[in-house]
Amino acid sequence: MVTGIPVAIAMAGASLIYIWSSGSSPPMVVVHRMISGIDSFPLLAVPFFILAGNLMNNAGITNRIYNFALALVGWMKGGLGHVNIIGSVIFAGMSGTAIADAAGLGTIEIKAMRDHGYSKEFSVGVTAASATLGPIIPPSLPFVIYGMVANVSIGQLFLAGILPGLVMTVLMMLTVAYFAHKNNWGADIKFMWSRVGKATRGARASSSRSRW
Repeated sequence: MVTGIPVAIAMAGASLIYIWSSGSSPPMVVVHRMISGIDSFPLLAVPFFILAGNLMNNAGITNRIYNFALALVGWMKGGLGHVNIIGSVIFAGMSGTAIADAAGLGTIEIKAMRDHGYSKEFSVGVTAASATLGPIIPPSLPFVIYGMVANVSIGQLFLAGILPGLVMTVLMMLTVAYFAHKNNWGADIKFMWSRVGKATRGARASSSRSRW
């Protein structure tokens, strides 16, 4: 940590130094086991999930996801809190990680909530809580890693994450609704079918471009 070496390299280097100094195993055996440990097709999902999240952030897809969620639930009491959660649900189905969710939509959502008068604590709290939907709602990066390590069906893990993700979504929205009624927060926008249609077309166009 003092020298700034990445954690993975520091752990591998420390292990190799110990094995080399103790003489318990030939160094080439350790290197072979390390390479064979990462020689797995499902692990390709890890860098590709991260790449997908970065591409969506740079291509402006996160803005369209936010606009779609805003048109869908922004009319409710505590609207931007619900928008925060619904946006995370949609983004979770694309990125699969909490970090990509918080980094992508989080900056947009926190700024919008602060501009509409929500407290900093509430804005950050809702964003952090909704980002945890990323590893739960499929496709999930932790499910891929766990399925590979434990030799469990990744498809079954994805199916098992749908219901908990929906339950967490409903409970988070109920929590936002409770605080909205408690603090007498109103709606942030008016519901308009034209806004929903426009946002839907933009979201569909973004998803089509992200596939290509």
